Amino acid sequence: MARDGTNACDFAVIGGGIVGLATAMALCETPGARVVVLEAEDRVAAHQSSHNSGVIHSGLYYAPGSLKARLCAAGREAMFRFCAAHGIPHERCGKLVVAANADQMRRLDEIERRGHANGLQGIVRLDPARIREREPHAGGVSALLVPETGITDFGAVAETMAARVRASGGDVRTGARFARAARDGGALVLETACGPLSARAVVNCAGLEADRVARAFGVEPGVSIVPFRGEYWEIVPGRRDLVKHLIYPVPDPRLPFLGVHFTRLVHGGVEAGPNAVLALARHGYERSSFSARDTLELLRFPGFWRMGMRHWRTGATGSMRAQSPRALAKGLSRLVPAIRAEDLRYRGAGVRAQAVSPDGRLLDDFHIVEAERQIHVLNAPSPAATASIAIGREIASRVRMRLGDH
Repeated sequence: MARDGTNACDFAVIGGGIVGLATAMALCETPGARVVVLEAEDRVAAHQSSHNSGVIHSGLYYAPGSLKARLCAAGREAMFRFCAAHGIPHERCGKLVVAANADQMRRLDEIERRGHANGLQGIVRLDPARIREREPHAGGVSALLVPETGITDFGAVAETMAARVRASGGDVRTGARFARAARDGGALVLETACGPLSARAVVNCAGLEADRVARAFGVEPGVSIVPFRGEYWEIVPGRRDLVKHLIYPVPDPRLPFLGVHFTRLVHGGVEAGPNAVLALARHGYERSSFSARDTLELLRFPGFWRMGMRHWRTGATGSMRAQSPRALAKGLSRLVPAIRAEDLRYRGAGVRAQAVSPDGRLLDDFHIVEAERQIHVLNAPSPAATASIAIGREIASRVRMRLGDH
């Protein structure tokens, strides 16, 4: 299909995170196609794909019929199969979603309804006594047991996907930061740190840079990326028996975040978090991280101010928890009353690429924009890692439809 030469391909994927690599895997199934992945960093999965708690989500929360709900259901089972086939550590361990009071019980009813509508078969409602049977130290007045939830190492998954792409004849180029794009007849020419690349079609899976990449192609994404740093803590070894599996709160329906929770990690240990706070740099993993460019863009974006007016209380709570382990422990104690600040140790952070609309709404569903010979993935928050294989197949199908390569 592609013209001869190392600088021409059929499909170029910008972004070597888990969604970009899953998309490349799916595109490699196109007979005769040459696929190239362009990753800006010196390794794949350098950002969101390796800075997370490794949860394989069940699809419990998402609005029935949404892209998230559909792709998470298919992607969850595909991810379990992929991990099993390639010897990647994983476990279908289940989780509890715990209601702390009567008001949260009403929201738990809605979550249970959504779970059944999304095809989950094993959901069980637990009273306080049965909660304690599974999690002896958990609090709460009611809970949902969701056995379809699991854990894995998504960094290892992404590395295996990159190996699969290469084994299928594709090319994964690291240190290949995208700079700009131009047209050359029926092809798109991408200028990168590794030189120019001509492609019949391009998929933008650039995550934290996705809106900028779209604009570089002359496509208005309709959203801007606002970075949120998710800070993770771990329970110190002598207190890890406080949590046996995964314990989540009932999430705030106004926000696309699940709230601070406890996660048992596939390689051992128990994690608490993430506590979400605004980041002043798109790659701002440290509390002191600052980018003048990123901050100026935020301040110039009307949606940022409207978002702030809507959610300032939530932002203040997150900032307080970031500064005070005691405040974080107080929030976590709604799930596990025995937890104390001294039981927690700072572990690190990830940065979430959250798409925000000009009216200040935080987009909850996956957001994909199509243009001529282009697919732009503008919002792929959790459960994108879980759903990545299904997302990749969906995008590959759309690309082939656009090019007439059915």
